[in-house]
Amino acid sequence: MAPRPFWKGYLKLSLVTCPVAMTPATTESEKVRFHTLNRKSGHRVVSQYVDAVSGKPVAEDDEVKGYQRGEDEYVLLEDDEIDAVGLESTRTIDIDMFVNADSIGWIWYDKPHYLTPDDPVGEEAFSVIRDAMQSTGTVGISRLVMYRRERAVMLEPRGKGIVLWTLRYGDEVRDPEDYFGKISEAKPDSKMMDLVSTLIDERTKQWDPAMTGDPVQARLLEIIASKKKGKKRPAKAKAEQPPSNVINIMDALRKSIGSEGGKRK
Repeated sequence: MAPRPFWKGYLKLSLVTCPVAMTPATTESEKVRFHTLNRKSGHRVVSQYVDAVSGKPVAEDDEVKGYQRGEDEYVLLEDDEIDAVGLESTRTIDIDMFVNADSIGWIWYDKPHYLTPDDPVGEEAFSVIRDAMQSTGTVGISRLVMYRRERAVMLEPRGKGIVLWTLRYGDEVRDPEDYFGKISEAKPDSKMMDLVSTLIDERTKQWDPAMTGDPVQARLLEIIASKKKGKKRPAKAKAEQPPSNVINIMDALRKSIGSEGGKRK
């Protein structure tokens, strides 16, 4: 059964409006999570804010957010002052512009959400907006308060629905030129390119979500299951050996292709 929507509001394009519901497209609910316990008593440990100078616990009513502007000097902001910023975009996704679908680089994509019509009457308006974006090769850009901050969002038509991506803020994305600019522009040797292309061809497979499995989590679940049954702790996994230094790239590539061929026999 699909999870309940965590947000409901309206999708708006000029005078066209329809009620919509939104659900995160990804989940972390299946992750193995641990609590911190007191080894002696077996009780859970509770975290608590403590005054950095006096060392005394701070009551919840006395906790306040502060922006540091100097050494031991802060500007205090109350929760209602923070919540009051950008409240106009909390319940309406008002599409105010469109851009070419391929003009936004992947690095700007943050979190995906499934956007669906929330009323049979409004489904036609939802479908018109979705299909129009699909036919024109565009995505919609809007702003919305999510996760306590107003942020730019991108609406991408996907099948019968729309995927709403939160986009990263401009100061979160680093300039790739600062990192890639120092790499030489010299072209690799054509023979090496041929050998690597052969390796790529031999290792090319159809995409399968199973490729993203988490072996560490699977191992943790094995350990938990064995402890429940009172079995001995499983053997410790062997540490990964660092790869040997490659002296001759051509020789290494030829040996790699030879070993790949042997695996496939």
